[in-house]
Amino acid sequence: MPDFLQAMPPVQRTVLHNQLVLLVCEEHSLPFVTFQLLINSGSRKDPPGEEGLAYLTARGLLLGTSKRTVNVINEELDFMGASLNASSGRDYSTLSLRVLKKDLDKGMDLFMEVITQPTFPEEEIRREVEKTLASIQSAEDQPEEVAEKEFQKTLFLTSPYGHPVEGTKESLPRLAREALLRFYRDYYHPNNVILTVAGDITTDEIKKKFLPHLEKWPTAKIPEMPFISGFAKEQKIVKIDRAITQANIVLGHAGVRRNNPDYYALTVMNYILGGGGFSSRLVEEIRNKRGFAYSVASFFDPGKYPGAFQIVLQTKNASAREAISLALQQMERIRKEPVSEKELEGAKRYLIGSFPMRLDTQGKLANFLLQVEYFSLGLDYPEKYSSFIRSVTREEVLRVARTYLHPENYILVVVANLKEAGMD
Repeated sequence: MPDFLQAMPPVQRTVLHNQLVLLVCEEHSLPFVTFQLLINSGSRKDPPGEEGLAYLTARGLLLGTSKRTVNVINEELDFMGASLNASSGRDYSTLSLRVLKKDLDKGMDLFMEVITQPTFPEEEIRREVEKTLASIQSAEDQPEEVAEKEFQKTLFLTSPYGHPVEGTKESLPRLAREALLRFYRDYYHPNNVILTVAGDITTDEIKKKFLPHLEKWPTAKIPEMPFISGFAKEQKIVKIDRAITQANIVLGHAGVRRNNPDYYALTVMNYILGGGGFSSRLVEEIRNKRGFAYSVASFFDPGKYPGAFQIVLQTKNASAREAISLALQQMERIRKEPVSEKELEGAKRYLIGSFPMRLDTQGKLANFLLQVEYFSLGLDYPEKYSSFIRSVTREEVLRVARTYLHPENYILVVVANLKEAGMD
């Protein structure tokens, strides 16, 4: 067994009467405790026309409760030197607290109050909307953000993954307090939640101090929302003209879901293609040999449902066409011939060797356990991971490249000075 598994503290999993899944990991090296709560309510649950609702509801948790205003919450956090954050992604929302052991009781009270008694004050919500609109506006000056958003919109078509998590300029002004309250009442219940607690705390302390609060949280029926995935079916090229010196390019197509049985073979294949930094083929061909790109990478972005496969690169306008052509050639090459034994071993060594970096802080450990539970990977996942990677063969890499890479049927988004790039 690798050393890092010896170092990973044991985890206790409990399902409470109200169906909340609780994972506790005692790790006493620092006098801190980290709480991370996952609510199965990401942006894919946003109703049509209310894009950004999951995001705004998560952010709204911290804007005031029935007992404390937003200012009082922030003052108490400052006084304790604690951090409390809420955010949302496409699959789920999270609330996380990091608090010193000596302030554990106060921290737990605040954590429970924020999750069970938010009031979503109208004025604070409006302020949050304005802040989000301002960040959407400033992202329009970032060519890489523009390219990424356009790619997602073009690829996912009508899929719930297609809109930006934080919403759009059109949808956000429509989101009133009533919408947030409705979304909160629909999804924020213990039977839709996973909670991990990691750090300087014992299971006994959790049972005595925290369980009574958690058990009082009442269950409710969670709305069923079908996920209908609609990917773009044919090749599509989107060109956006900007007065910039670097072309920002996103090239890709439909990807996989996290529980795809080929996930580990794909991880190895993608590491060799473009996920492995300086040791990847895309970096070697496009950056090292020709000096075209400062950065180039490929990745699969799997979720609860199929996400995207992307190659992302920046290059001078003049070399954009050739860089795109080279990226497609590398996709073709890895589908046509087996990777070398050396590439395969290098990928496996890195993927297994870097695994402990996912667990090297309390926050990472708590988040890792959330993911393991959410994607039903099993608490023995850290032990199994290295054997999953080690068992991948050259034949499997070739098979998954042929199955999941589509160099003839891609979405291409280019944000560049189109004249200089010869693409006008």
